[in-house]
Amino acid sequence: MSAFEALLNRRSYSSVGDDAPKRKELLRLVDAASTLADHKSLRPWRLIELRGDARDRIGEGLAKAEGKKGHDVEKYVRKAHRSPLVIAVVSSPRKGKLPEWEQEAVASGVAHNLSLLLDEAGWGVFWRTGSHTRHKAVAKAHELEPGEKLLGWLHVGSKPVRRRHGRRKPIDPKRFLTRL
Repeated sequence: MSAFEALLNRRSYSSVGDDAPKRKELLRLVDAASTLADHKSLRPWRLIELRGDARDRIGEGLAKAEGKKGHDVEKYVRKAHRSPLVIAVVSSPRKGKLPEWEQEAVASGVAHNLSLLLDEAGWGVFWRTGSHTRHKAVAKAHELEPGEKLLGWLHVGSKPVRRRHGRRKPIDPKRFLTRL
């Protein structure tokens, strides 16, 4: 499949199945995803692999960010278990001349490349973000270093057995590509 076809065919799956890529396959895909443009090759990102009970930390951090306790925490933990593999996408800006926004763009690019590669490999993927990605409790749950920022989570699992609904609603590219 060409990159063009991969981009046209990519879809987010709001729910995925119980299987997920093994670590060896994931490492290979992360290696390929890292080949994007990265000014000065700073690699201002990292990914956190969460499987099994490690996913509880996401839910617990989100519940704490919402001020929830007791049984209410379980709801958030269940949401974190919507997929067998969760990959936290972290911006890890490096000191220097490059602005932080440019470094965050690189981290986002790695996540997008990885989602395309996972889709091409036959895995279902959806990216979750939210207002609490920058909350202290969520950062603590992910053991983020000072200065790091959580950009969201890639939820990964087997693709559900359902028909694809064809291509997304097309855009008018002339509205988005302008000339000076």
